[in-house]
Amino acid sequence: MSDSSARNNPGRSSGGQVQHPRLKLLVFAVLCALPLYGSLMLWLRGTSVIALAAYGVVSLIAFFLYWSDKRKARADTWRTPENVLHAVELAGGWPGALLAQQVFRHKTRKVSFQLVFWLIVLLHQVFWIDQLFLGANVTTLF
Repeated sequence: MSDSSARNNPGRSSGGQVQHPRLKLLVFAVLCALPLYGSLMLWLRGTSVIALAAYGVVSLIAFFLYWSDKRKARADTWRTPENVLHAVELAGGWPGALLAQQVFRHKTRKVSFQLVFWLIVLLHQVFWIDQLFLGANVTTLF
């Protein structure tokens, strides 16, 4: 038995369809609502298009990195370091990372990785709540 097959849970396929797609799509839409709205408001007010562009571009990069890392894991070759994945998520790529996690079933079971990932998502949510509803009072403390 190879190392990769020993890590897999019997009965769980490593590919195929996303389980509970409607629920996951709803959660994804809710999580993306504040960043999308905030980014659009910045752009429409003429402040900056950078946030909107960053979420899109960096999410594509994150999706590609997860795809690449999953392929490397299957081939048992050099992997993308987790700190690189987290840095891309922090830079705004968490929506693409979340999609990739579900599509490729990658990094979904490692608790330490998921903890950092969801802290990054929470950080983005808090930032946009502060920007949109609290007048940027919380983020100015840092």
